[in-house]
Amino acid sequence: MDRSVKATDWIAHHAILTPSKPACVDLASARRRSYGEFNARISALAGFLRTTLELEDGARVLVLSKNDIDVFEIQFACQRAGLIFVPVNWRLAEREIDFIARDSAASVLFHGSEFGEVAESLRDRGVVPHLVEMRCGRPSAYETCIATSTPLAKNVERDDTDCWALIYTSGTTGHPKGAMISYRMALYNAIGLCAAFDIDGSSHGLVMLPTFHTGGLNVFANPIFHRGGTNVVMRDFEPGAAIAAVTAAGSRITHMMAVPTMHAMLAAEPGFDGLAASRLRAIAVAGASCPTATIDAYERIGLQLRQCWGMTEAGPLGILMPPHNPADKRGSSGLPGLFLEAAIAAADGCRAPDGEIGELIVRGPVVTHGYWRREDANEQSFDASGWFRTGDAAYRDEDGYYYVVDRWKDMYISGGENVYPAEIERVLHLAESVADCAVVGRPDGKWGEVGRAFIVAKDRSAIAEADLAAHCGRHLARYKIPKEFVFVDALPRNASGKILKQKLREAP
Repeated sequence: MDRSVKATDWIAHHAILTPSKPACVDLASARRRSYGEFNARISALAGFLRTTLELEDGARVLVLSKNDIDVFEIQFACQRAGLIFVPVNWRLAEREIDFIARDSAASVLFHGSEFGEVAESLRDRGVVPHLVEMRCGRPSAYETCIATSTPLAKNVERDDTDCWALIYTSGTTGHPKGAMISYRMALYNAIGLCAAFDIDGSSHGLVMLPTFHTGGLNVFANPIFHRGGTNVVMRDFEPGAAIAAVTAAGSRITHMMAVPTMHAMLAAEPGFDGLAASRLRAIAVAGASCPTATIDAYERIGLQLRQCWGMTEAGPLGILMPPHNPADKRGSSGLPGLFLEAAIAAADGCRAPDGEIGELIVRGPVVTHGYWRREDANEQSFDASGWFRTGDAAYRDEDGYYYVVDRWKDMYISGGENVYPAEIERVLHLAESVADCAVVGRPDGKWGEVGRAFIVAKDRSAIAEADLAAHCGRHLARYKIPKEFVFVDALPRNASGKILKQKLREAP
């Protein structure tokens, strides 16, 4: 007996139930798609992929595009056609995009017109056989495909464990890995976030994070599509434009997700206070620890910024701060979500007691079942009981709240004591003179390792090393105070915005 659960088609369901209801709005081009229109376009695109291009089950479909409602059409067309959706970070260098295209063995590349040169180079070198250009709703190969293709008569049946998407990790060390996102992951994530963030058919999400990122796709866009709500898509993040979209007359935006830097930029905008009178009812932050000052800025205008923990391979939001944001849990990422088990593993693999730092491990239906064609990485990432090793150093308190301290690989040992750079960075961010910072360990003959802090100052003439050392001394144990402060114009980051600490460790 076949006991598999079949993947369901959310868009087709809502197209029958509420065909005239808006599914998505594209702010850059003012395009609007009702669920009926969205559904018809997805069917035509699925027909093009299966019939015109003759793609077989499981073929990979690359997308190189800035945020656009077309990206969501391609995602859902891949589901109907039984294909695998592969969004690509458009900030990557061509050689990095080349690696992803080859690693995934892509059959077709949908690309925005501004990426035409890269796309043609990939095709001309035989990396990707087919190209389809997108032009923000204007006449293009993409629009021709939809207008001239026969809609797919019947969806290709997929089980919930089948892979829907490959999302490549940012690859701060070595080549990126393709995390396999199954239909089950997407479904359980949608159900869990709908429950945790009050998502229903009236919800309107502002899509600010890039849709090559799991946050742009799955927090909160796909859960909102799951419930039949509306997604409002920004092509590029610009804080003033984001605030204008939320506060505009008639705006119905209720949900918003961003990383800490974006929220800090929003809080610094002159119109930020206007969010207090908006319809916003759920605002999330993840991707890094959020400075207290940013959380305070939202609280000042009566809004709750909910710190969460997540990663592409787990959720993406696996640990969530409850809506009431308990004041005594500042610094925590919250409690495990509805479909995630979490634990802290000590160095010997046993469970660490509450309050003791270990590695955060997770399992559940929102966790990936592995990396694309990387058995070596799968063996390293999963233990014998199916727990996924996140690589994050964390601890749990007596109430079950989780605190992510740092990445394991970033920890250093000074005088026999473990030092977590993220803790020092949080303290440095409290200094008004610090615009940005990063801390790494460097070898030291006496202590083994000591801290080296790289500082981007707001005004270099108004700050000295002694000031920063004294500031750290008021908040940290002596052994945690960086031995050296290095002033730089900017910190090295990868295409996803993550600080490249290896480059800092290698700095002279």
